[in-house]
Amino acid sequence: MLNTLRLATYASLITLGGFASSASAAELKVVASFSIIADFAKNVGGDRVEISTLVPVDGDAHVYEPRPADAAALEGADVVLVNGLQFEGFMSRLIEASGTKASVVEVTKGIEPLKSAEEEHDHEAEERAEAGHDHEKAGHDHGHEGHHHGEFDPHAWQSIHNAEIYVKNIADAFCEADKAGCATYTANSEAYVAKLGELETEVKAAIEAIPTEKRTVITSHDAFGYFEHEYGLKFIAPEGISTEAEASAADVAKLIDQVKHDRASAIFLENITNPRLIEQISTETGIKIGGTLYSDALSRSDGPASTYIDMFRYNVNTLKAAILGS
Repeated sequence: MLNTLRLATYASLITLGGFASSASAAELKVVASFSIIADFAKNVGGDRVEISTLVPVDGDAHVYEPRPADAAALEGADVVLVNGLQFEGFMSRLIEASGTKASVVEVTKGIEPLKSAEEEHDHEAEERAEAGHDHEKAGHDHGHEGHHHGEFDPHAWQSIHNAEIYVKNIADAFCEADKAGCATYTANSEAYVAKLGELETEVKAAIEAIPTEKRTVITSHDAFGYFEHEYGLKFIAPEGISTEAEASAADVAKLIDQVKHDRASAIFLENITNPRLIEQISTETGIKIGGTLYSDALSRSDGPASTYIDMFRYNVNTLKAAILGS
């Protein structure tokens, strides 16, 4: 795989003429691992940066397979922005294959990460096993075998406060790589953080309008833990932190029982996941699908969630409308 990417990198540079020529006018060549980070980078960098995104809009970073063109983009980059927290499983081998000399920046640095849902489930299973319920642990492990994705939940951008930390880390990285543009990056980041502050006020007001007893919803995978922690909605999901973790029949049956017990108000698709499982749960519980949420990727430019701010606002409005029936 590594040799193939290395050999193809040089051939890809020929076909990437558009990227190379357009980037040549920019001070800084930046590669973002996925679309949400790319949007933060655009808001910080403005016209001083040329940004290439690896995982495309509506793409799933959990299962993404890098292309030779990605290695070529990294090789020519000054800065590479990654989420970290084991979100991009493909990045370490891609960075090695590219031979890039770019600064690789984890934009979650300084964030207080939440324990992953998988880690919590594993801990609960261990406790049951110690109490003599080994069959429960075995059933849990079977449903997620081979899909452990780290101790912490990587979806930190689902908190607007965390998004502000992402932006600061990006501004710091750009200042380090392009000191002449630092004043621009700092001013841009401060202006964008002010917009994020306004967004958070709007989000909190929208959630406050939802009665407490109606604040349980269902989504495809556990991408909204930080949203739940910050804003008070409860999200339950048949899949784990990663969309690779296919739910077993036992997992689905348990979820359906939980939905009935917790009286979930609505159920949602995600733009990056297969709708089949959610449609099954909707059929078996009688809960109507309330729409599609954008979790790990932005929409195309003509979609409702083409920027981070648009994504967050759209998700909150979609949640509120489905729960309240408006």
